Amino acid sequence: MSLALKAFSFLVLGIVITALPLFLAAGTLAWPAGWIYLILLYGWVFIGILLLLRYNPGLLAERVNVAPANQKIWDKMFVVLLNVFFFAWTILMPLDAVRFHWSWMPLWVQVVGGVALVVSFILMSLVFRENSYLAATVRIQEERGQKVITTGPYQYVRHPMYAGGLFMFLGIPLLLGSWYGLLLVLLFLPAFLVRAVLEERTLLQELPGYDDYMTHVKYRLIPHVW
Repeated sequence: MSLALKAFSFLVLGIVITALPLFLAAGTLAWPAGWIYLILLYGWVFIGILLLLRYNPGLLAERVNVAPANQKIWDKMFVVLLNVFFFAWTILMPLDAVRFHWSWMPLWVQVVGGVALVVSFILMSLVFRENSYLAATVRIQEERGQKVITTGPYQYVRHPMYAGGLFMFLGIPLLLGSWYGLLLVLLFLPAFLVRAVLEERTLLQELPGYDDYMTHVKYRLIPHVW
C-alpha cells in the first residue's frame, strides 16, 4: 500500500469512527456544532497529509506507523487508554449537549471553543513544521537519525505538541456545548501529563543532547507555569 493511500485510509477511518458515534448519540444530523467540529478537525488533517506528502513524507510515514517495534510498553497502555477515552468522550458530548440537554452553554463560550480549536491547529502545525521526528508513539527513531529539536516552539517549551493538544481537548467540548465533556477532559488530564513526563525521561535517557536542552528550556507545556 502506498503512503498516500495508507494516510488517506486513516483519514477516512478517523472520520467514520468520529462521526458515527457523534451523530448517533446526538440522535440527529441537524447539529451545526458537530459539523463544524468535524470540518475543522478533519479539514486540518487533510491539509496536513497533503503538505507532508509533498514536503516531509518521512514524517508522514512515521505518523501512520501505529505499531513500531520499539514503542515503550507504558506508551502502548496509554494509547489504549486514550482510544477508550476518546470513544467514551465522543458519545458523552452529544448525549449531554443535544439528546438530553444536560448542559446549557452560551453561544459565545462555544465560539471561544472553536477559536481554541483553531489555535491548537496553528500551534501543532508549527510543531510539525519544525520537528521531522514527531512520532505518534514514544520511541527513539535511531533508524532516522533522530536529534534534539531546539528551534521554533521548542525554544519556549519542551513539549509544544502537548501544549497544542491541550488547547484542542479543551476547545472541543466547549465548541460542542458540553460541560460534562469538559469535565471528562479534566479527569483525563493527569494521564496526559504523566505521559509527557515519561516521554521526557525516555528522551533524557536515550537521546544524546537532551539533558543539555533541558537546562536551557525549563518548562514542559506552559512557560513560567509547568
